[in-house]
Amino acid sequence: MSKHHQIDLVEFRAQSKEELKSLTLFYSNVFSWNYKDWGEAYSDTTDSGITSAVDLVERSSKNMTLTVIYSENLDATMKAVVESGGKLTQDIYDFPGGRRFHFNDPAGNEIAVWSE
Repeated sequence: MSKHHQIDLVEFRAQSKEELKSLTLFYSNVFSWNYKDWGEAYSDTTDSGITSAVDLVERSSKNMTLTVIYSENLDATMKAVVESGGKLTQDIYDFPGGRRFHFNDPAGNEIAVWSE
């Protein structure tokens, strides 16, 4: 159920059908999200805490919106990201309220993962 002024959807961008499939497989492997396909150009999931989707957008520039994902086990999540083909852009570091790391997914979207 959507709530006023709350994040309702995050869309990760893919630039080809192959990249879209790669992203849904990546997030399924790392975070155990199950996707529903809406044709060949869009898949979404409610397993991600809020609704998120992968959208086929054929263009030359990447969407660089930062999405932050919570993890109960930051080290295990970072390992899964790397093993599934994610590229670390910033190793685990402390910040007020917790720790986090940043990575790029297979399509180049930058994501942060945090924990207390």
